[in-house]
Amino acid sequence: MKICLVVDDSDVIRKVARHILDSLQMVTVEAVDGQDALDRCRAEMPDAILVDWHMPVMSGVDFLAAVRDIENGDHPALFYCTTINDPKDINSAFRAGADGYIMKPYDRDSIAAKFTEAGLLQ
Repeated sequence: MKICLVVDDSDVIRKVARHILDSLQMVTVEAVDGQDALDRCRAEMPDAILVDWHMPVMSGVDFLAAVRDIENGDHPALFYCTTINDPKDINSAFRAGADGYIMKPYDRDSIAAKFTEAGLLQ
């Protein structure tokens, strides 16, 4: 099974994501901020990462750049998740290493479409 790391400081968002990912037959690992996520990636690199933009300790954009710099950091499909459709933020996420973005609140169809496009789902 593919592994997806969900990085968000909101318990509710992580719970929703876990429910969606379970329905897509993916294993879900959770992190509460970018530093927690980076530590988890160093221990075991996931196949995909859903990362929030605004978080304490380490922001989503800082995490994106940091994960791409570690061993196997080029491997996971990274998706920036946001509630704000700001082209400046989206461009910053792509420059930092995101493969795509998903608008919040996300649903099963939006995640499945992005993961299928990235080759994570058949």
